[in-house]
Amino acid sequence: MQKRTLGTSGLEVSAIGLGCMGLSYGYGPATDKTQAIELIRAAVDSGVTFFDTAEAYGPFVNEELLGEALEPVRDKVVIATKFGFVGGEVSRGMDSRPENIRAVAEAALRRLRTDHIDLLYQHRVDPNVPIEDVAGAVKELIAEGKVGHFGLSEAGSQTIRRAHAVQPVAALQSEYSLWWREPEKEILPTLEALGIGFVPFSPLGKGFLTGAISETTTFASDDFRNIVPRFSPEARKANQALVDVLGTIATAKQATSAQIALAWLLARKPWIVPIPGTTKIGRLKENIGAADVVLSSEDLSSIESAVSAITVQGDRYPAHLQARVGR
Repeated sequence: MQKRTLGTSGLEVSAIGLGCMGLSYGYGPATDKTQAIELIRAAVDSGVTFFDTAEAYGPFVNEELLGEALEPVRDKVVIATKFGFVGGEVSRGMDSRPENIRAVAEAALRRLRTDHIDLLYQHRVDPNVPIEDVAGAVKELIAEGKVGHFGLSEAGSQTIRRAHAVQPVAALQSEYSLWWREPEKEILPTLEALGIGFVPFSPLGKGFLTGAISETTTFASDDFRNIVPRFSPEARKANQALVDVLGTIATAKQATSAQIALAWLLARKPWIVPIPGTTKIGRLKENIGAADVVLSSEDLSSIESAVSAITVQGDRYPAHLQARVGR
């Protein structure tokens, strides 16, 4: 697997990482632990060195899973985790007070079975805590060797700049894909100007861009997509046009729709590292294969012209969650 460096931070990772949330949380019942460990280790064997988790995924159980799976190869991988919610529970609201950041980091080290966290993100911007205080708290952890690099998730441009002035931000994690291109307006130029890497989550549109989801697909009762407007049956029917375009392009390139969607992201900037998630080893290998798909300037132009003719329907978050992003 090719390697990429997140901005000017010096943090080198595989060109495609693994988002581990869905193994434990968010998309229906958790994957069997033995199978989940097998998948994570298969990713390592396939060249993936970048693994993403958070205290909120479970809470806690995803970090524990990753700690057990990666302990034998800890010195060969980069682990990213996150702080920022009360007790690690998204429903309880945000908590990025410096004392909580430290407590979460110490607990995460134990769960991850390691003496350092390679990349520690603020999961969401906390309106009650100045970002300078957040950056300062992580800066202390970096000085102590407990954290390697500082990251932000779903932060707005001004917040990124303010944080970066206190402690250099290695990476911003936010949603970015062929069906959510909002970061192109302000975020990507800000990151490029400051030398910050970009880690797109949901690079496959929470599964929709793979072509495996239709208007008739049903999700488990605890699947997050049930409350996402973009996943209403009506929106899925309308958005099928985007998947159809991807499928046509994929056929021409002898690739899959998922691989084209990931290859498109990789072609945007050399400091972009998508982290698709999956629970299936077959899908894992398919996603990893996207790193070998080369899109020419002509390919990218045809994708752009085809996709720009389609208006994606439905918000990407329900209103109460949308209020937490872009601050």
